[in-house]
Amino acid sequence: MKRLITALSFFIAIQAHAQFSVRLIVNTVATKANDDIYVAGNFNNWNPKDENYKLKPFGGARKSIVLKNMAPGTYAFKFTRGGFDKVETLSDGRDISDRVLEVNNDLSLEFDIPGWKDEYPDKPKRYSASPQVRIMDTAFNMPQLNRKRKVWIYLPKGYTTSGKNYPVLYMQDAQNLFNDQTAFAGEWGVDECLDTLQQQLKKECIVVAIDHAGEKRINEYNPWDHPQYGKGEGKAYAEFLAKTLKPYIDSKYRTYKSAENNYVLGSSMGGLISLYTVLQYPDVFGGAGVFSPSLQLSNDIYQMAEGFSTASMPAFYLYSGSKEATNAVPNLQKMSDILQKKQRFIIRTVINPLGQHNETYWKQEFKDFYKWMSGIWK
Repeated sequence: MKRLITALSFFIAIQAHAQFSVRLIVNTVATKANDDIYVAGNFNNWNPKDENYKLKPFGGARKSIVLKNMAPGTYAFKFTRGGFDKVETLSDGRDISDRVLEVNNDLSLEFDIPGWKDEYPDKPKRYSASPQVRIMDTAFNMPQLNRKRKVWIYLPKGYTTSGKNYPVLYMQDAQNLFNDQTAFAGEWGVDECLDTLQQQLKKECIVVAIDHAGEKRINEYNPWDHPQYGKGEGKAYAEFLAKTLKPYIDSKYRTYKSAENNYVLGSSMGGLISLYTVLQYPDVFGGAGVFSPSLQLSNDIYQMAEGFSTASMPAFYLYSGSKEATNAVPNLQKMSDILQKKQRFIIRTVINPLGQHNETYWKQEFKDFYKWMSGIWK
């Protein structure tokens, strides 16, 4: 019996570290069959034009790609022609759900692509931002990066008449937060959510949201250089938040200036830079909402967290979904374990068993995050 248990344990250990190959074959494409086709998924940060994930000719008119060294787990992906404006659709142009891979052995799967997004002009999206949202600046100067950026601001309904000061939440990827016209895959509805919650909780805040940098998004939100994505500009971006944007907001609006009343929040790469910003500037920002962070890009973030020390009481809301990349939940738990060992830290770790890596689930989680955060603020 002991030998059987030992052998079984060895087999389980081997399975846990197994790596598999997955071949994806596109048999037919409704149109644009001669264009390059890429696969974008949670295994390559949803990069729609990653040359390492471009399909190659595979007999006749077919194309294929082999994804090597895939750890066991669940993966989501879609086919594109180099951009999410050219992503695959149903035959009538409707969006399709993410394709899902369940990897636990070598696979060979075949697909048909019935349509492409750019062949079905979208109906004009409505402007959905509430009256509390305005564009603070269409070209706010970012001296640390020598760039300019659109910055949005949400002011509570009573701001103009109350005369009181407010905490501030700084959010990344502003395009996806307030307005369906600018959102990539549906807006979070932050403004409508806050209109309701602030009335219920009697806890109000200002939200400052910064547009992402488009093609430079991964670079700006990554504090470290990466062999695939290039130079990391996250250190400069975090400095912009702490030393340029926050002082400006504090000078123009009625805010509580102390770190304990200023948080940052983001998802995916935005979650990574939000976590980094608090670790880098704990005397400026007292907490972070860290949704589905891209912790897999560098071990440096764990080393930074291990060595992090502050006399303040920082707060971290860590969230991930079980249906994201295979390493998403273990990576988040690893970060949670590191931060939990610190004295005086406030940590909440949430794992959604149904959560996927997209705006729908981050939108759902924002409500609980705000309730948690507002309970810490004044």
